Amino acid sequence: MTIEPTDTKPMTTAEHLEEVLASYDESANPRLVEILRAATRHLHAFVEEVGLTREEWFEGINFLTAVGQKCDDVRQEFILLSDTLGVSMLVEMVNQQAVAGATEPTVFGPFHFDGAVERELGSSIIDDPVDEGEDMVISGTVTNLDGEPIPGAIIDVWQTAANGFYSMQEPEAQNLMNARGVFHADDQGRFEFTTVRPVKYQIPGDGPVGDMLRASGRHNWRPAHTHFLISAPGYKDVITHLFDRDSDYLDSDAVFGVRPSLIVDMNGGSTSYDFVLEPV
Repeated sequence: MTIEPTDTKPMTTAEHLEEVLASYDESANPRLVEILRAATRHLHAFVEEVGLTREEWFEGINFLTAVGQKCDDVRQEFILLSDTLGVSMLVEMVNQQAVAGATEPTVFGPFHFDGAVERELGSSIIDDPVDEGEDMVISGTVTNLDGEPIPGAIIDVWQTAANGFYSMQEPEAQNLMNARGVFHADDQGRFEFTTVRPVKYQIPGDGPVGDMLRASGRHNWRPAHTHFLISAPGYKDVITHLFDRDSDYLDSDAVFGVRPSLIVDMNGGSTSYDFVLEPV
């Protein structure tokens, strides 16, 4: 918009927004500009909706600064913030709206390790037992929507140790590869591995995200689960969990990742689940 020198009327919030949106140059990076304009519109609307005060704005700036300062090569506080606001789960839902019959996705989380050790079918992912846990055999198949097996499908798994901590959270107590591994389905799409029964655990609460949860009356617990990343050529990857039916917090997961279709019976030392992939 053009501001004439003779204008004497105060600028409205709508005119201010128009000025900001017009500053972006679509020729530079159309997709980036699309995202920035949408973010700008929503941020401006948010400020107006809540009548944000200067003091509250500055507290927000301090909070985001603290979130960044808490990040390091192991801890990703911004992912934690995204998780606890339900954004991480929403991104999965938008990017992979599972068709009927396909396995539902859930949050990726910050504790996956690229390049985890490849293991033989039937072997254990527990290298360094930490506290005593209940042995658990997890098995199943990977199929397509027609129920046909997907030979060689990759099953990347990870979870906490029996004490409720991921290996990268305890570098002095656990081998980095503890409670994680990569398996390849056999020619019938079958897989099996041994682990410990997953336990409920608290997401990190010693940083600004934990402060936010406490200040807003929320807890930082996740129900017991094992993570899976299932992939195969010609199919969409699925990032998902299996949740223990008997765990607490299934109805109040701190990161909103529970789906009824992913809850399984882990009693008796074993459970089985059939993952179904959607073609690309």
